[in-house]
Amino acid sequence: MQGHTVVVVAGGTSSQSPLDGIVPAGATVIAADGGIDRALTLGLRIDLAIGDFDSASANGIEAAETQGARFDRHPAEKDATDLELALDAALALRPDRIVVIGDGGGRLDHLLSACLLLAADTYAAVTLDAYFGVAALHVIRGSRTITGTAGELVSLIPVHGRAEGVTTSGLAYPLLGEALEAGSSRGVSNVFAGSEATVTVERGVIVAVRPGESL
Repeated sequence: MQGHTVVVVAGGTSSQSPLDGIVPAGATVIAADGGIDRALTLGLRIDLAIGDFDSASANGIEAAETQGARFDRHPAEKDATDLELALDAALALRPDRIVVIGDGGGRLDHLLSACLLLAADTYAAVTLDAYFGVAALHVIRGSRTITGTAGELVSLIPVHGRAEGVTTSGLAYPLLGEALEAGSSRGVSNVFAGSEATVTVERGVIVAVRPGESL
């Protein structure tokens, strides 16, 4: 199933999940445990549900089964989160792009783990974006153009090590072949100058975070 988008819907309590322009027609939808209920609320048809199903509601599971969703059940005691299981299932479909719809609130450890997971080398071959409530996250390797609005905040955060040769265009505070150290706040709180910005990374990986606020 090459050349398509897989949408991974994670669980959580927030109802804020902007879908306009995010879920293309024909996308495969994978629900990670409690993501079943979120996907159904968003009007998405679930193709695969995966996890230990300790947080999905009985009504949600029944509705997904009625839709014809496949279920991949795992024990509660396992070495990966439900989100990681869902991402691996998405990767096995060989998509061009994976979009994660998750929760901007809830447990901080889950959110931090998810952000680091999305930038893991395992998923380097696909374009990966995530939407956590009103915030958006874009994984950048090589060169990538992201869209926003003039005046919108965007932070460029290196993960899993130093990012080298970082060059930007379309941002109010440009970077010109610079290095961003992991753990530094150097790339935090940049601003879109217009509707698009291009970020190039010669070595390493960056997550561009649009927190959903403007100046």
